[in-house]
Amino acid sequence: MFLISSKQPRKQRKAFFNAPLHLRKKFLHIRLSKELIQKIGKKIRSMLVKKGDKVKVIKGKFKGKVGSVLEVDYKKIKVFVEGLTRKNSRGIEKLVPLAPSALRLIDKTLASKTEKPEEKK
Repeated sequence: MFLISSKQPRKQRKAFFNAPLHLRKKFLHIRLSKELIQKIGKKIRSMLVKKGDKVKVIKGKFKGKVGSVLEVDYKKIKVFVEGLTRKNSRGIEKLVPLAPSALRLIDKTLASKTEKPEEKK
């Protein structure tokens, strides 16, 4: 992991689950697709997932599904993707929380708060 230098699995798990929020951000980096790596043109393997990014599920029940990220939960280290829902015991549709390791980043929203919007001509 990122936090301690111990090799003992119990200490690795303890560090992971007791990590403060500012360090949990590191756990939310997900691998890039081959197409996105070529598009960026840098030797970057993973990036932080953010709201609005387009991802593909590579593991689990929803394998192969593509959608945009609706929410990122830093506390639980989970990602919620548009269109991936299941019914709870009351029959209400709820978004399924996915682990970042089960996702592959297809398209990145590069709009940041500091960028100025393009002027229309």
